[in-house]
Order: sequence, then structure tokens, then C-alpha cells
Amino acid sequence: MLSTPTKIYLARALRDFGDGFVALLLPVYLAARGFDAFEIGLVATLALLGSALTTLAIGLVGARYGQRTLLLAASAVMTLTGLAFAASSVAAVVFLIAFVGTINPSAGSVSIFVPLEHALLAHAASNKKRTKTFARYALIGALAAALGSFAAGTPELMIHAGLSQLEALQAMFLAFAALGLAGGALYATIPRDEHAAQGAAAKPLGPSRAIVMKLTALFAVDSFAGGFAVQSLLALWLFHKFGLSLTAAGTFFLVAGLLGAASLPVAGWLGTRIGLVNTMVWTHIPANLALIAAALAPTLDSALALLAVRALLSQMDVPARTSYVMAVVTPEERTAAASFTAVPRSLAAALSPALAGALIAGGHDAWPLIICGTLKTAYDLTLLATFRNVKPPEEVGV
Repeated sequence: MLSTPTKIYLARALRDFGDGFVALLLPVYLAARGFDAFEIGLVATLALLGSALTTLAIGLVGARYGQRTLLLAASAVMTLTGLAFAASSVAAVVFLIAFVGTINPSAGSVSIFVPLEHALLAHAASNKKRTKTFARYALIGALAAALGSFAAGTPELMIHAGLSQLEALQAMFLAFAALGLAGGALYATIPRDEHAAQGAAAKPLGPSRAIVMKLTALFAVDSFAGGFAVQSLLALWLFHKFGLSLTAAGTFFLVAGLLGAASLPVAGWLGTRIGLVNTMVWTHIPANLALIAAALAPTLDSALALLAVRALLSQMDVPARTSYVMAVVTPEERTAAASFTAVPRSLAAALSPALAGALIAGGHDAWPLIICGTLKTAYDLTLLATFRNVKPPEEVGV
């Protein structure tokens, strides 16, 4: 019989696999439906905004209804989203579906599922195994998303088999709906006594409110900084400064993604030895310095080597951060804490790419990377100063 964490890992793998191909196929599909570039961008914006708002709402009601119930509801919404996208070509309907559904144009990890899964995993894992549990969770999601991106080429095979482009793309959204059903089937087998339903009087945040608000503010700064060096802007910088080809850029970012995924289990191991806050800070700062150095690198080879170092180190804080948030709040507050710390991250990250694009367009190619590395280092040092004495249970007395 599968354990609760294993079921959550499998459900996330299915969901991130679907998000991986949908993120790439969404603009192609909408264009085939007759949407112009502005309308496609509006769909993406509505999807991201809707995801942020529903994730926040999950944090408010998660303690009242319990994670298992809400995960089943979210899976049903995912299934209906895939079916609705496959069936409708009316702009107003597509906009509404994008806003209320689970389409993820960024293939990132912010969604209504995440805070619920975080709370269940924290409940199922012991203090000593919690960080390794979240490292495994992040690794599985990263690998599944990569496979999903690769599967985005499936419609071409369908077209060669005789389907039209639109029919092939519709089939992929139907597959997305099927993945939602499969994930819901896994959630349905989680025992009811393993989720934290607290009754009608439950409050989303209580004694840990001050800690969560401080972490939320700091994480928002980190995400705002990260928006200056998102993958598309890094690629643009490499094109502008070194004339890197599209094929070479694709190969490099594939390698960078694999390096980031490979580092996640190491983060789990490191967190148990030097502490979660130290893991977040002392893996992040070298990554930031590598990014700043890459901005000033004189050759393509040296820039790519420094960016590879950054890729290897920059994601190691993810499982440590998730584990830390789950550890320093009460079990009843975990869903709300995961939600409230995640949503401002996604909103803050949406602000800075436009500023970075303006700097690159103005001929200041290196500045977005320098700003990113500098702000992130300031975030790391502030996090260390603020929370080095706020220890999770397994580190008390160490």
C-alpha cells in the first residue's frame, strides 16, 4: 500500500507533467483558435492572477475544510479546465476558464495544489525527515515538468498520423483533463484522518502570524529580485551580448535545469547538517555572486560556466525554505502559511521582468543580473539576521 507522501509525489508528477506541455502548447493552441498576441497574453495574465487569488483563498479555508477535500475539489477543477479549453473557442469563455481554472502558463509550482500538499507532507513526515521529504517532492516536480515539456512535441506526431493541428492540440488538453482525474484518484485514497480538518471555528493563522508575515515580506523581495533574471531574460542577455544561437541556448538551459534538479536531494542532506536557514543562505549567496560575475564575464564560455554554477546552487534553498515554513508554524496553520508565503512571491516576480527588459533595451545588458544578485544577497543576509535564532524543532538544542 502506498504511503501518503508517495501518493502526493505521484499526483504532483502527473500534474507537473501536464503543466509542462500545456505551458508550451497554450499559445500555439490559442493561435490556432484565432486568438491574437494580445489575447494570448491576456489569457496568461488571467491564469496567473486567478492562480494567485485561488491559492490565497485556499490558505484562508484550508484549515476549515481539510486538505484532502480541497485537493479532490482542485483535481475536479483541473479536469474541467482541460475539457473546457478543448471545447471552447469563444474569447470570453476562454478568459473566464483561464481565470477560474488551473491552466499554468509558466509551468511553475505556484498553484492551489501546492499549499495543501505542503501541509499534508509536513504532517506525514517526522521533523528529521521533513526537509528530505520536500527535497524529493521538488525533485519529482522538476523532472516531471521537464518530461512534460518534451511531450509538447506529441501533436506533431499526431499530425503525421492524420489529425489536424487543432485536433492534435485538443487531444493534449483532453490528456491534461485525464491527468486531473488520475491525480484526484490518488488524493481520494489518502485516509481522512491524515488531513488537518479543524472544524468551522478554525482560523487560517494564529500564533505564527508574525513569523509568517516576516517570511512573506522577505520571500517577496527574493522573488522580485529573481524576476530580473528569469530564464527568458537570461536567454535574451546571452543573445545580445554573445550572439548565442537559439539551439545552443536551449541546450544550455536543459543542462542548467538538470543541474538544478540534481542539487535538490543534496539540499535535503545539507539541511540536516547545518540547519535550514544556513542552507538557504549559504547556498544562495555563492549563486548570487556567480550571477554577478557572469554579468561581467568577458567570454561566452566563462559566462556559461558561471551560470552553470548558479544553476547548481540557486535551487537548493527551495526544499529548505518549504520545510522551514512548515516547521516554524503550528500544524493547524500550515496550509495558510504555505499559501500566504507563496502568493506574494508570484506577484512580486511579475513586477521586475518589465524593468529588466527596459534596461536591456536601453543597452544596459549587465544591470538586470547585477541587480538580481545584489538584491538576493541582501535578502539572504536579512533572512539570516532575522531568523537565525528561530529554529525548527529538530534544531532546538543543536
